[in-house]
Amino acid sequence: MKEDLIICRCEEVSLREITEAIAGGAVTSRQVKLATRAGMGFCQGRTCRHFVEQLTGDEPGAEPLGSMAYKPPVRPTSFGRLAGEGQE
Repeated sequence: MKEDLIICRCEEVSLREITEAIAGGAVTSRQVKLATRAGMGFCQGRTCRHFVEQLTGDEPGAEPLGSMAYKPPVRPTSFGRLAGEGQE
């Protein structure tokens, strides 16, 4: 295993940090999330969630009690609106 491999790009959480959290008693992916911030970044776990669930042994898609939940943005918006297009 490459210990310096980044699993959560948004929060820059490495494989080493996740395996240390698991060794320290984080049994579920939710506990790993709380211990390392993996899955708490901009994408809310859309890219790293599956890796963390595999490392902890959580069943993907089963939504067990300790599974990481990810949330969509509160309200979708366009980049044009963010840039102020159409506003005077």
